[in-house]
Amino acid sequence: MNNEVTRPLSRFILAAMFLLGSGTMLSAAPPNVIVIYADDLGYGDLGCYGSPTIRTPNLDKMAVEGLRFTDFYSGAEVCTPSRAALLTGRYPLRSGMAGPRRVLFPNSNGGLPPAEVTLAESLKDAGYATSHIGKWHLGIHEGSRPQDQGFDATFGLPYSNDMDGRADLPKGSSGSPTPPKDGWNVALTHNGKVIEQPADQTTLTKRYTEQAVKFIRANQESPFFLYFAHTFPHVPLFASPEFKGRSRAGIFGDAVEELDWSVGELLSTLRELKLAGNTLVVFSSDNGPWLTMGNQGGSAGLLREGKGSTWEGGMRVPGIVWMPGKIQPGVTTQMASVLDLYPTALKLAGASSPQGVSLDGLDLSPLLFDRKPLADRSFFYYRGTEIFACRIGEWKAHFQTQIGYGQPKPDLHTSPLLFNLALDPSEKRDVADRHPDVIAQIQAAVKDHQASVVPAAPQLN
Repeated sequence: MNNEVTRPLSRFILAAMFLLGSGTMLSAAPPNVIVIYADDLGYGDLGCYGSPTIRTPNLDKMAVEGLRFTDFYSGAEVCTPSRAALLTGRYPLRSGMAGPRRVLFPNSNGGLPPAEVTLAESLKDAGYATSHIGKWHLGIHEGSRPQDQGFDATFGLPYSNDMDGRADLPKGSSGSPTPPKDGWNVALTHNGKVIEQPADQTTLTKRYTEQAVKFIRANQESPFFLYFAHTFPHVPLFASPEFKGRSRAGIFGDAVEELDWSVGELLSTLRELKLAGNTLVVFSSDNGPWLTMGNQGGSAGLLREGKGSTWEGGMRVPGIVWMPGKIQPGVTTQMASVLDLYPTALKLAGASSPQGVSLDGLDLSPLLFDRKPLADRSFFYYRGTEIFACRIGEWKAHFQTQIGYGQPKPDLHTSPLLFNLALDPSEKRDVADRHPDVIAQIQAAVKDHQASVVPAAPQLN
């Protein structure tokens, strides 16, 4: 047998061994993987996470049927580095996708380096069809675009929907409850070609969903990876006529409820095609709510602060994982993050980790499929290129603190702040003076981590 035949066969055998080893039913093919990523959705913005005003029946059902995480984290506090962390499985400093400018802008020269091995590239090498739908925000130049980074197809916006604002746009328009429909000149692209400029943002969620369903149907006979990165609820907020004005939470709620509808469309398609039991679906958000946008900014629930900060509200986000018949329904307090999706997907696909690449996540499959606790580990809260905080177990230490927006310089804590997140998830009661041993343990973990990180050339300058 030649290599082109033996490689797919060996991957199937590896995937089969994994599924049998985790006590689940053997599937006829390696599992599909879908990651649905909201933009600026807060911890408190879904019904299953406590929202009293936004109706999310499809996500609530997904949470009931799947595993809902109470302690799930984005890879960074803002858009670009968070997305880099998801697709590389690495803290953004390693790829150069972090820095003082915080995110990529239309005039940025950098982007996700071609040398980075993305999840899409690894799964494509394992025989998966790959598609990106929605917001990209990892670079518009050659080498950094979706099809340069392992995606067979792409449909969406190159960056945030509030960029490319019209020259005469009044200040604050992006955060208005009634933003001008023609206020932003951001382009809608399909496989690298502009198909509409400016993009009609009232149609984005619906059109994204149609493309996602089309991709699933076209690839139902072979394994696929879909990275579905919604534009909303990032401001400016828009909703289709079917959803505008329906929510008690104004246009923000309208946008989230349409996003919930989109999730329902995907899950019902998987059920219809008999793919639900062989598709890992993950739903999360790139960071916390943009609180400075007021009613258009969402909620972090009981968590402190929001987008842009390393307080819990900035990086602890909804996390729901669904695979009926394989993942038993429940709620877990185990700490996990988007960094874990890369090694988890590789395990499911029977694929090897990229050689010479340091991944920062853990394989979640023991927790997802056997409910085994995860190994003890540290989680590092980066703001730009610096570690502002670190969590081990229930303990979180802050070395620097800064609200997301409006505070020019961080507060430096030569004596770190310490919070027990089980007892005090709102981070109100500093208990550092009572637990010097915990502080010492966390400081040692930070030192070890920093010694292992080689920063890449900055891309966001």
